[in-house]
Amino acid sequence: MNLESEIAKIIKANGAEFYDSEIVSEMDETIFRVYISKEGGVDLDLCVEVTHALSPFLDVHPPVSGHYRLEVSSPGIERRLRKPEHFKGAVGETIKISVIGKDRLQCLLKDANDQGITIETKHGEEKYGYAQIKKARTLFDWDKEHK
Repeated sequence: MNLESEIAKIIKANGAEFYDSEIVSEMDETIFRVYISKEGGVDLDLCVEVTHALSPFLDVHPPVSGHYRLEVSSPGIERRLRKPEHFKGAVGETIKISVIGKDRLQCLLKDANDQGITIETKHGEEKYGYAQIKKARTLFDWDKEHK
């Protein structure tokens, strides 16, 4: 059994899509975060619904050993990009990216496929394979939204 695919099925049955998950430690507490997305946005009621659906499954198939807290939320307006699907879904958006051997870049994500991405920087178009990408996230233009 693949834990992620089972979690994705439960989330889909509740009207949303599985985006990503992570295990973090904050203030001596282990947190299993599940990020969900939905056309039109994710609200608190949907997060509660998905939490209630996931809890019994995770009681039987815990994502970590020991005590943990489950959190369900949207990936946020500036969301982390880790998987090819994340990049494909962000084509046309401004992103911030760290690539091995280069400074952090702020650029336009022009294309993404299963092998890598194409970005547009002030120096022109550049292509990177996923193995070259250390970190990436979408970048929301707060100034643009307040004009």
